[in-house]
Amino acid sequence: MADSFQFELVSPERLLVSEAATAILAPGSDGYMTIMAGHSPLMTTLKPGVVVVTTAGGADRRFYVRGGFADITNASMIVLAEHAMPVEEMDPAQLDRQIKDAEEDVTDAKTPEARSKAEQQLSALRDARSALGM
Repeated sequence: MADSFQFELVSPERLLVSEAATAILAPGSDGYMTIMAGHSPLMTTLKPGVVVVTTAGGADRRFYVRGGFADITNASMIVLAEHAMPVEEMDPAQLDRQIKDAEEDVTDAKTPEARSKAEQQLSALRDARSALGM
């Protein structure tokens, strides 16, 4: 049995998970990385993608994150996500509606600031759809 370490995933809305894990697959800025017990200390940014948590009990749990930071030590990993939610809570039809609304917001923007904000939101939504294979 692989060694376990403490994993926490936190978003501004809530603590999504706090439990022992044997491996974490996370979307680092330079690509996906796997973290296991005894990893060298590291602090990195995360890009939008799916975090896969292999729990000490052997189950895999999947969470969509829209960027954030990961603080890794040899005994723990803490992810502070800009936004995060369990993959099973994501509704593809709702995501498509949000993308359509964001596209309209880009078209309707009256100022460069409003356009930039709408484009960032649209990009995040498209990243979510792409990360989930939708």
